[in-house]
Amino acid sequence: MSSPDERRRLILARARAVPEGFVTTYGDLWPPAPRLAGHVIATCDEPGVPWQRIVRADGTPTQGERQRRLLRGEGVPFAGARVSMEIARVPVEALDDLTRGDR
Repeated sequence: MSSPDERRRLILARARAVPEGFVTTYGDLWPPAPRLAGHVIATCDEPGVPWQRIVRADGTPTQGERQRRLLRGEGVPFAGARVSMEIARVPVEALDDLTRGDR
């Protein structure tokens, strides 16, 4: 089992790996504990962590209109108020590949 600091580091590495124009979910950031991922993102004040690219599994932005505006500015597609997950979601397997060197 990894330490809390190690889990935080890996969650943030996965968040940083989400490319512009795409999103992922809290569950994809840390499958064993999506709420931990949410806590890490919510309490992170590090520059360079693209918090706006992390959404709920149903595509709902957690930070409302501000987050929607940022995502739209990056070209993330929406269907109504939700991100079009079938188009914009980076699957967990891709996050694994993108962060392989961070382990």
